[in-house]
Amino acid sequence: MAACWPGVACAQLQLLPDREPQRVFAGAARKITVIWHNAGDKSAVADVRMRLYQASSATAAPLSEKAWKKIEILPGQTVLESAPMDFPAVNAETRFLIQWLEGTNQVIGKTEVWVYPTNLLSELKPLLGEESLGVLDPNDELKPLLKQNHVEFSDLGEAALEDFQGKLAIIGPFSTKAQMREGLAPAIQKITRKGVAVVWIQPPPGPKDQIKPSFYIVPEGKGSVVVVQADLVAKLPENLKSQLNLVYFCKLALNPTPFALPDLKTQP
Repeated sequence: MAACWPGVACAQLQLLPDREPQRVFAGAARKITVIWHNAGDKSAVADVRMRLYQASSATAAPLSEKAWKKIEILPGQTVLESAPMDFPAVNAETRFLIQWLEGTNQVIGKTEVWVYPTNLLSELKPLLGEESLGVLDPNDELKPLLKQNHVEFSDLGEAALEDFQGKLAIIGPFSTKAQMREGLAPAIQKITRKGVAVVWIQPPPGPKDQIKPSFYIVPEGKGSVVVVQADLVAKLPENLKSQLNLVYFCKLALNPTPFALPDLKTQP
């Protein structure tokens, strides 16, 4: 890896590091956020290029390079920018590195990006086995995604929830509490006692609602319910993090695991 990365130029123009790697879907023109800072006492002007590498544990293979834009930053100024980058199709979570260059070969920073396949929700299929997923989705946010990912499901909006016989059900998302039909909680309790794992996505809280954890597990009979606050799965069709969260919550509902205290030895 070291051979792939020339020393970063010590210039007044700096790329501030991300707190954590950025995460995007594979595909064209994915938005990468960058924060530039001029540490000098004069305006910094640079023609910036982007060079993309696909990284493994030991090497980084160059994939593409392109001009981005000419930037000018005043002394002491910090500027938030976004840059489009094309990422190839991947079959699983894959690490990439973007090298930012001034001119042709003067490295001024790098950005770590994790890229994910666009069919993330297909990870639900092996969890279901031969059974279909139960879905109560009044806003049709989830059902189109499941169809795109070829995940078979039973529409619980057209059937009695109490009669569902599968392994896993997703209840929500809901825009408001009014969308949750009468008797929903007892019906969820009934199917959970029979062994169904449930992910129950709550509607956005009101200003006077009681503060609750972002998600929590409720064991009930042979099954369990993972109760999830709305913001963790917001904007499902386009939000990578929300889709990752939903898959995680489904796995957790099927295999509830007690949480433990943080490992203090690993804390800084």
